[in-house]
Amino acid sequence: MNTAEKLEKTKMENTIPTKDRIIAWPRMGRIDIPLKALLVSLGAKVVIPPPNSNEALEIGVRNSIEGICLPYKLNLANYIMALEKGANTLMMFQAPGSCRLGNYTKMAQKTLKTMGYKFDMVIFDMYKSKMKQTLQAFWHVTHCINPWRYYKGFSLGFNKFFAIDTAERLLFYTRPRELHKGDAEKCYEKWLKITDETNSVWKAKKLKKQIINDFKKIPIDKNKKVPVIYLIGEFFVLLDPYTNQNIEKELGEMGVEVQRQIMFGDWLEHVLKPSIFYHKESHRERSVRYAEKYMKRAIGGECIETVGDTVYAAKNGVDGIIHISPFSCMPEIVAQNILPKVSKEEDIPVMSLVLDEQTGKAGYITRIEAFIDLVKRKKLRKINN
Repeated sequence: MNTAEKLEKTKMENTIPTKDRIIAWPRMGRIDIPLKALLVSLGAKVVIPPPNSNEALEIGVRNSIEGICLPYKLNLANYIMALEKGANTLMMFQAPGSCRLGNYTKMAQKTLKTMGYKFDMVIFDMYKSKMKQTLQAFWHVTHCINPWRYYKGFSLGFNKFFAIDTAERLLFYTRPRELHKGDAEKCYEKWLKITDETNSVWKAKKLKKQIINDFKKIPIDKNKKVPVIYLIGEFFVLLDPYTNQNIEKELGEMGVEVQRQIMFGDWLEHVLKPSIFYHKESHRERSVRYAEKYMKRAIGGECIETVGDTVYAAKNGVDGIIHISPFSCMPEIVAQNILPKVSKEEDIPVMSLVLDEQTGKAGYITRIEAFIDLVKRKKLRKINN
């Protein structure tokens, strides 16, 4: 067996009979809803760990090496909590580059085995061969050979991802403009529940339109001058509300419209869809193009996206940038040191927030409020001029 074959074998542990597999994966935003739909359609049993919380963070910190980033600590905690609930097969999504995400799985695997847990680990290498690799990994954990089940599972999963992305975008737009506080949040939570409970492909395909129509019913102030803040940074921190201390909700309640660097469905479509069917410029391609003046090559993680999206936002009517990243994340540290130059040359306010388990809510909110005041004053000067 050559080195490549040995490496591939380590990604597909197979000590548990398929019929006995109970599958779990780390929490990140609402990835649980579409991924559960996909796996259950393939006949799998799943365990979903609780949403990230102070309890999960405490477990992760207690069992992690010092200096490792916040996403790893929460991922490890998710695994431990899932194993305690009966899971015996753990999934992890992995990508190449300088980001330590590529090492998370081995580190977590070693830690969990040392703690005495018995399980199989299955790695989804998201950039190796796109859909082929993904199908192989799902077949490995389910041994499903029914084409209809794969069609149903992926159709449900993708449509649920797009429905959630649509609901989030509308929530970000509506929350700072709503006439009755809480209407947008209630509508969003309602559609999350409906999306989770939808088991028909036909009904799942209608979700996006239904969500749009329902949000249109919410009374808003269409003439309100709302500053637009673009959130950029490390992927996990951007997508997980607990990790970013619910920054999108905090900004919305300050009267700010949020736009996010990446939505999960958009990213997943580019990663999994064969290039022959993907005719538009991908988010990454756009980022590389806009970042060219400041970075000549990608260095891993979301560094080049962070820089490129700052330039893109500055040229497309955004009023300010908030850059969020976990403490010790090397790609984002590089980006953070480039952003002051981008901010000055592109004439857009940029604030960087670094998060770890020691981050205090009060100081975090105070910094955001001060930045929003600056953005609002700058926007007002532009309107008056």
